[in-house]
Amino acid sequence: MSTVPPTLQAYRASLLHFHADPAFHDDAHAWHRDGLLIVEAGRVKAAGDYAALLPTLPAGTVVTDYSGKIICPGFIDTHLHYPQSDMIASPAPGLLPWLETYTFPTERKFDDPAHARATAEFFLDELLRCGTTTAMVYCTVHRASVDAFFEASEARQLRMAAGKVLMDRHCPAFLRDTAQQGVRDSEDLINKWHGHARSMYAITPRFAPTSSETQLRLAGELAAAYPTTYIQTHVSENAEECRWVRELFPAQRSYLHVYEHYGFMRPRAIFGHCIWLDDTDFARMAETGSAVAVCPTSNLFLGSGLFDFEKADSVHTLLSLATDVGAGTSFSMLQTMNEAYKVARLKGSYLPALRMFYLATLGAARSMQLEGTIGNFAPGAEADFIVLDPQCTPLLARRTGHLESLEELLFALALLGDDRAVQATYAAGTLVHQRNN
Repeated sequence: MSTVPPTLQAYRASLLHFHADPAFHDDAHAWHRDGLLIVEAGRVKAAGDYAALLPTLPAGTVVTDYSGKIICPGFIDTHLHYPQSDMIASPAPGLLPWLETYTFPTERKFDDPAHARATAEFFLDELLRCGTTTAMVYCTVHRASVDAFFEASEARQLRMAAGKVLMDRHCPAFLRDTAQQGVRDSEDLINKWHGHARSMYAITPRFAPTSSETQLRLAGELAAAYPTTYIQTHVSENAEECRWVRELFPAQRSYLHVYEHYGFMRPRAIFGHCIWLDDTDFARMAETGSAVAVCPTSNLFLGSGLFDFEKADSVHTLLSLATDVGAGTSFSMLQTMNEAYKVARLKGSYLPALRMFYLATLGAARSMQLEGTIGNFAPGAEADFIVLDPQCTPLLARRTGHLESLEELLFALALLGDDRAVQATYAAGTLVHQRNN
């Protein structure tokens, strides 16, 4: 007589996940209309058709029934700022005045560990409510902001990347570190948090104008010394910002080349925005294994510009989607898909819903060099997944009541869905959010 291992769980629903990019492969996804996801000890054991997998379960296994809903991998948000949760939806005529008026004064408060922890708790709960289980997160210049974030994320068993912002010029004195001290603090935090539980460290120069050449050089050396860490920063977000970078770094070919010059372009490097990159820049992104975090919501909010999906795809640049809270106005990756679709149309291209869901799951995992760990339901992957409810609102229920394809179903969720569409969120096989009906 077989017994059920105490760590074995099974979930019945429609299953969706990816094994390739739909932009380049006709058969890129797996879809099981009546599916079963089997999880053991926090990892995926199997995913497939319910009828085929049910007989493989030990007698007495409890199956959590989400019939009528969709289980997919947890969303991965590759660029956002947890300290900016309190200043989301703040008006400003552009990026640089927005930083001066709202961002810097808000981040000043994060030298207080209690404030940092309270904000991190709220931020992570909001991500989970929206179905995001992994994120690339900017903290502030304060070490306490990083400690508070990882303490809160590890309490929820989340796989998160985050880092202390490096900023030693062109910013208020109350947020300014030094080239040497900022990198020393970063190295201490790497040794404390990187690879601890599910935490990953990201070396985080805010953007080239706020780091001296000495700080950029030292940060590049730190990245070379710790090759499994991440690098995250901003590039080519705003036309005025790009002009400023040309004035500050006249010897470099482009804004992106500033980062390449200091050793930042490599696998596990995630560059936010990338709106004003040229063909050479995109080619270098692809050649170095660097990745783009596309931030459509914040780019529209600040009037920064429209990302060129076709140009990036022409050289197979690694792409992912990101909310960029707090310039982004929603924590929801579904709402971010909504804006990404519109950006692509305005730029003259088209994003199918399958591609958008790929970019928010496996595409992001590939950008972070984490395929096989998160992002799909490959056997052995960590069991981060969400349950989406296509009938969560009267409008979605009406629209999804007459569908002709999976593409239509996903498109309706992307264009009409938000946090209400997330019925439940699981991290490493543990329920960490459930919607109150």
